[in-house]
Amino acid sequence: MAALLRSARLLKCSPAALLQVFGNSRHVPAAGRLYSGAVGATRVGLCVQRVPGRLIVNSLSSYRSTLSCVSCRQYGVVPEQRGLVRDESSVAVRSKQAQQFDWALAKLDSSVRRTGRVTKTLLLRIFHDICRTGYPSGNQALLLLRSCGSLLPEVPLTERVELSQRIWDKLQELGATYDVSHYNALLKTYLQNEFRFSPTDFLAKMESANVQPNRVTYQRLIAAYCEVGDIEGASTILGFMKSKDLPITEAVFNSLVTGHARAGDMDSAEGILSVMKGAGIEPGPDTYLSLLNVYAEKGDIAKIKQTLETVENADILLMDRDLMQVVFSLTKASHQQYVPEIVERMRHERGYVPDAMNLCLSLITHGHEETAFSVLKSFTGLLVESQTSDSPDLGNFFLRHCVNMDKPVGNIVGFCKDLKDSGLHSSPLQFTLQCALEAKNTGMAVELMRSMKEEGLPLRPHYFWPLFTHYQKDKNIPGTLQALRGMQELGVTSDVDTFSIYILPSFPSVDSARTSLKEACIDVDSNILTAAELRTEGSRGNLAELFSLMSSPALPNIDLSAFRASLISGFRGFHNVELMAKITELLYKDPRFNSADPETSENVAYFLYNLIDSMNETEVHSKEEQIREYFGLLKNMNISISLNIFRGIRNILESYQVPELVKDVLALVDKKDNGLETDATLLRGLEGKLSFLEKTLAELKAEGKPASSTLKKVITVLCSEEKLERALELKTQYETDMTPATYAMLINLCCRHDNAEEALKLKMELARKDSEAALDAQKYVALVRVLSKHDKLEEAIDMLKEMKEKDVQLRDSTISLLTLTLNTAAMKGDANTIRRLQETIFTLGLAKPSNNLCSPLISCYLESGNYVAAFDATVEVQKQYNQLPKVHDLICGLVEKGDAELLQKVMEFLSQERGEMMMLYDLYFAFLQTGRYKEARKIIETPGLRARPTRLQWFAEKCIAAQQMEPLENMVDTSVKLFECDRDDMYHYLLRLCKETNDWQKAEATWMKIQEENLAPRERTLRLLADIFKNNDKEVPFEVPEVWFEEVRGQPEMFSEQEIKSSPMVQAGPRKRVAASPPKEATIDDYKLKVLSLCKKGKAQEAYDILKKANGMGIVLGPAPYDTLIKALLATGNIEDAMAVKNIATDHIPGFSLSDNANNLLIISQVKRCQMKDAMGTLKGMLRADQVPTQLAITRLVQSLASEGNTQDIQEVEALVKNLGSIKLSSMIFVNNTALAHIKNEDIDSAVELLESFYIQNTENQKSSISFVFRKVLDANNDAVLDKLSAMAERLCNHFASYRAATDLFLIYLDTGRTEEAKFLLQRCAAVSEQKDTMFTYMLRTAQQPGQAAKIKALSELIPDFTEKENIYSHLVKCYGLDKDFSSAKALYERMQAEGVKADELTLKRLALLYKEAGEAVPFDEPPESFRFYADKLKQQRSESMEPADN
Repeated sequence: MAALLRSARLLKCSPAALLQVFGNSRHVPAAGRLYSGAVGATRVGLCVQRVPGRLIVNSLSSYRSTLSCVSCRQYGVVPEQRGLVRDESSVAVRSKQAQQFDWALAKLDSSVRRTGRVTKTLLLRIFHDICRTGYPSGNQALLLLRSCGSLLPEVPLTERVELSQRIWDKLQELGATYDVSHYNALLKTYLQNEFRFSPTDFLAKMESANVQPNRVTYQRLIAAYCEVGDIEGASTILGFMKSKDLPITEAVFNSLVTGHARAGDMDSAEGILSVMKGAGIEPGPDTYLSLLNVYAEKGDIAKIKQTLETVENADILLMDRDLMQVVFSLTKASHQQYVPEIVERMRHERGYVPDAMNLCLSLITHGHEETAFSVLKSFTGLLVESQTSDSPDLGNFFLRHCVNMDKPVGNIVGFCKDLKDSGLHSSPLQFTLQCALEAKNTGMAVELMRSMKEEGLPLRPHYFWPLFTHYQKDKNIPGTLQALRGMQELGVTSDVDTFSIYILPSFPSVDSARTSLKEACIDVDSNILTAAELRTEGSRGNLAELFSLMSSPALPNIDLSAFRASLISGFRGFHNVELMAKITELLYKDPRFNSADPETSENVAYFLYNLIDSMNETEVHSKEEQIREYFGLLKNMNISISLNIFRGIRNILESYQVPELVKDVLALVDKKDNGLETDATLLRGLEGKLSFLEKTLAELKAEGKPASSTLKKVITVLCSEEKLERALELKTQYETDMTPATYAMLINLCCRHDNAEEALKLKMELARKDSEAALDAQKYVALVRVLSKHDKLEEAIDMLKEMKEKDVQLRDSTISLLTLTLNTAAMKGDANTIRRLQETIFTLGLAKPSNNLCSPLISCYLESGNYVAAFDATVEVQKQYNQLPKVHDLICGLVEKGDAELLQKVMEFLSQERGEMMMLYDLYFAFLQTGRYKEARKIIETPGLRARPTRLQWFAEKCIAAQQMEPLENMVDTSVKLFECDRDDMYHYLLRLCKETNDWQKAEATWMKIQEENLAPRERTLRLLADIFKNNDKEVPFEVPEVWFEEVRGQPEMFSEQEIKSSPMVQAGPRKRVAASPPKEATIDDYKLKVLSLCKKGKAQEAYDILKKANGMGIVLGPAPYDTLIKALLATGNIEDAMAVKNIATDHIPGFSLSDNANNLLIISQVKRCQMKDAMGTLKGMLRADQVPTQLAITRLVQSLASEGNTQDIQEVEALVKNLGSIKLSSMIFVNNTALAHIKNEDIDSAVELLESFYIQNTENQKSSISFVFRKVLDANNDAVLDKLSAMAERLCNHFASYRAATDLFLIYLDTGRTEEAKFLLQRCAAVSEQKDTMFTYMLRTAQQPGQAAKIKALSELIPDFTEKENIYSHLVKCYGLDKDFSSAKALYERMQAEGVKADELTLKRLALLYKEAGEAVPFDEPPESFRFYADKLKQQRSESMEPADN
């Protein structure tokens, strides 16, 4: 699966024959050479052979004599069988280990595939994560050890060795079991890191651990001897191999080339090639590379050139990575003058750049940065070609590594100058300075800043912050002053943040700071120092000094925002309430602290809100008296606050259970300014529900007052409870108070109850009352459906015309309702109704013609068997709407009927409209569907026919959904010779259906066919096949590529080690099989594994039955099976059985409790059943047990609480999870759902107040979205709430420069098809059009789903300049591709041509596909690569243009 484990798996699973020598020419596979490690590593082969006696190259017979042991018999590899696991802890953690291993493998493998290397940080992170589990597996240990060699080019060799030894010792201490593969990996690490060790001691170490060496071990030990030129030692190891009858391979000869050369015997080294040929082994690329490396070490450039010519003449391919090995060897041997000649020979193959980067890193690590820079300049041209930004940043990786290796500053500055002059990097010095500061290299940082100043580059105060942080930790005043002096010398002025955060905290007081600065002759701007002093004194709580500073007439103007956070920090203690009140009075009355709007004092009101909001519940309770006193003093000082601010503070205090303090805050509200007569309106709670509303309605009617709002609320409740009769009674009783919104709700209720007469009557009444009133799209379509269903076609058409007149936009959901309406007519056979409705819909432009909307007309005729009319309708639909629905059903019907004449007409028509290839596929699928398999084979074997993966997948999915095995099987059989057909995909479809039908015999036959085709199936196919066999208790005849959980075959039967070893299936070959022995009595482990296996397969109920059986026999399974079964049951929502399992576990295991995952599933299940109190109890129990709830569990709980209007519990959940940093909760989950809870309680003002204060009080919240709230309100058709939220969004935008709420509303309008509302909002809030990042993000997200083109077009029409035209058009093409809308895509391409807009390669690829599927010629050169290639390329270009690439 992954590159990192590929060779390890070969050792475990491959037949020995793969590692032997046969024939006259055997080269090491290219894949092995490609993944032999990063550049700069010693090359080591995989297999070794025996050689008797001492190795003397001049004696050819000594080599030939060794070949007598090479035979053609295959060596079966008997895998080690460990039987069933008895250790309870290992059973419990096996699943978790496997998941962690998958994560680690994916991380490392991704890094290796992208860059050819691994970072030390990532490796250590994975190492620590594995250690934390306490149960490291063998695979994890192997993964870590293999990563400690040449995959770490940025780490010095000694550090790599230390790291590998540390990992080895630690994992061994934690209980990891090491086998021969681990020792081989350690050997490889030693070789790659040039670590000198004693091979004999290493063998002794393996022997003491009772681990037997294998061929790879001996080969690497030979390589170790040859690395130091010890041929005698290599001969000793080869003597060990003699008795083991191991063959010689090319890799052994490669090591001998190196060994003889380093022993000083170049003649013998060169003679190895003749010996190989005499032994029947042709020297391959690795042999010549070994020879090139030894010539490079000698500096013999003539021999290198001669050898390269020999290689070219022998038609042997040396890759760029091989030549980089030669460059590395030349440089290490101090012959770098020859490097350019080798670099010129490189062909710049795919993957050249990451390999060259790794070469540069290795050279820098070994102290050859000058050579590395010359290599860097040789390949930066390739990067420049792919660079999309105007400001290139190439060479970042080089500069960063030079800093990390602490190279001389002069050299680094020279590199930077060269990169800058060459146009390869826009700001190399700045980037290098950043790296030096990150590395905390103070000396280098200062020198780099001096160089920057000499170059005339600007220096910023924040460049010095890391230096001040370093001195601040130690309270190092001289160091701080020195850094300040350095700033002055470099001409950098300190700002407020620098002084308040990084400089003043180093001094015991502000006065001492002033004195020290004066003595050091450091000049500081007095205003900056004053602002920093205010911050410092405020944060330290020195209120007396702060008041003195603030009341001083000499104090300059300074806005409260400059020191608000520090002031709140000082106030929170409430140590001196009188001084706090005086300071607040100063803020309220002194205009110097309110530069934004001196006429108002809102800044003080928000300050008070922020002060209370910053305190937790415990602080408020402990300081209640001081807070009351503080508010009382503010009242006496005539300080007042706005109504909105009061509501915000009230909500906080009520959530903290201190309602008495609310009255003290209320005293600060100016009742007259806010239009309030009494306090009761602010303190009274919500009354309501239906009975209260009806009572209120009656009272208003009796008093002759307007009752429209209350009537609407009553009707809303009745509609939600589906009480049509009562709603109609109220409508009759209070007809004068009916509003358009109320009529709309009643009409929709009538449609749901299929009451066409009453719905039409209400619609006519609404039209008489308000001719301009319009329903929303969903209600109109519901009305059309019920009218057409009850034969009121003209009235239905009138509704459609009214939709057009009133510009009602259809969304995807409403178009689906239209399709349902047309299908209802099709089932009745009413073609006239379908035609009239289709004609009206398409003519008016309410919806674009689509297959779904056009298919009911053809279905109408197919249902009645009228194929001639069905074909005529198909032609009609194609000509009118350019759609071809139900073609497959039509052809199948004609084939079954045997109407050859009409079938011929249909085929000619399809060939003309869609192209001959598409027509052939249509006919092929029809023959398969109707059982005409011979005819199908003739069609698919048509010369020139190519595989169409999407069409083949369509038919396969159709067969799987209908569980039609025979047509699918015949498609797989007949497509065997189809050009470019992915055979693995074909068999995967077939096996999916086998699993659906649980047909293991068919799966077994499929496995035989796969082998007959000599096909190498993908891992997913093997896993699927293995699952089918296991589910039917059949043996799996291959090694299952599965890491998660290795289940014993044939459960619950037992297998002894002796039986496995003696199995003829094991001896016959390398395939790993297990032959079943006679069944024995089931043990505890059998029950454990069976329960775990069934849970994994999703058969929780069967697992529960087995558990009950085991429990009845008195068998205790242990914590892991119990917990796994509980989770499986909860995943199906079965709370009762899950709790029964918990009770069983608790009875047998004292202290048993549910795991984190089980509790999370329990919360979700309880929420689904509306058991909110139980869910809250489960959450609290988790937190008491130090368990961590998941994001999903918290989200589901909070959303359900909101749907019940339970604001108190939402606040409690927020308080409970506030300090859990490990949960990545959306920052808006509590704000949005609290607002929705208020809306549910009909307390709209509180919802508005909450959202408004959220945006006003903190500028950091401007990126937070409330679109969730808007969408819920729109979905509920709650116009009253929408009006108030809309007004709030406009107020935030126009008065507080907070644009996110209005932007969210604008996009929600667009997304729901309310284009006119979006247009009006844009007119009222013009600043929304400037939120281009948000608009672009919306476009990206929208273009991922089909049917969204209209939204992007609407957005581009309303805000044409929110992004470049190229982006808009490319995303529109993507949408048309998803919709298969060729006509629109073609028109757009023509428009792009006319406007001169250049399409990127991915867009052209999508357009080309649409042209070909439509059977038209592609009017441009189609890009040759795959979609994935261009998508990745575009993604990389965008990321590089957005942020500097670390090249």
